[in-house]
Amino acid sequence: MGRSPQSSSQTPDQGAARRPARARGIPEATVARLPLYLRALTALSERSVPTVSSEELAAAAGVNSAKLRKDFSYLGSYGTRGVGYDVEYLVYQISRELGLTQDWPVVIVGIGNLGHALANYGGFASRGFRVAALLDADPNVVGSTAAGLPVRHMDELESIVESQHVSIGVITTPPGAAQQVCDRLVEAGVTSILNFAPTVLTVPDGVDVRKVDLSIELQILAFHEQRKAGEEPDRTESVLERAPGPVRAAAAKLRRAAGGSGKGRTGAEPAAKDDKDQAEQSAKGKTAKGGEGELSAVMPA
Repeated sequence: MGRSPQSSSQTPDQGAARRPARARGIPEATVARLPLYLRALTALSERSVPTVSSEELAAAAGVNSAKLRKDFSYLGSYGTRGVGYDVEYLVYQISRELGLTQDWPVVIVGIGNLGHALANYGGFASRGFRVAALLDADPNVVGSTAAGLPVRHMDELESIVESQHVSIGVITTPPGAAQQVCDRLVEAGVTSILNFAPTVLTVPDGVDVRKVDLSIELQILAFHEQRKAGEEPDRTESVLERAPGPVRAAAAKLRRAAGGSGKGRTGAEPAAKDDKDQAEQSAKGKTAKGGEGELSAVMPA
């Protein structure tokens, strides 16, 4: 674990809670991993596990153990050789570093399906966040309730931010309204925004924005699914059959240019007996009509 049991890491630093992570030089990548460690540690704490090794905690958090030890060194926590890390102390230490030892009032703006789901999310309170207000501009929504809270009109935003000392706003509006809502939140004094609207927000210096775009995450997963399908020759045809018409046409043209239909194998895996023919065809293609220049033009974006 790196240092001896006499390490000062086991003695809480009373002044550290008042020093922001950035001021102490903790890298943003490390800050982004702290919630992963906290989630894994909280699960261990709930099972009354007293200590955990760096390898066990790293596996639970989905990172490598060397990176975990480096991250914890920024916190001044090195564990105890042969014993590991004290779970309860690490929960306290990371919670303090993330500012979770106090309640943070949050306003949610845009109480549609997603806004309702977030309002009903039970994890806010247990993680140091309190939903102070739900806001919407739709008169059909204002006055309804979600998670026991009334939905209030956007006209009350400024007074709510001031009276509840809100510094975090959550935007779940349609994309067209998100920037206007963001501007009002910032003008009211909100300095951190969690944006679920599928649009990029412009904010002044000193305001932090975190973006959660579910469609982008799904598109990334689709990319990986396509790559996995492409690695298995017997699935390639079914993938192409499901592709849009222009993509199928481009693939067919590439197969023809490669000297065959390509059935039963991918273009990247020609049969060995075709290697010579394909090499000759490729050489001719550089000067013939429909050669390399034209092939590159039909590749799908």
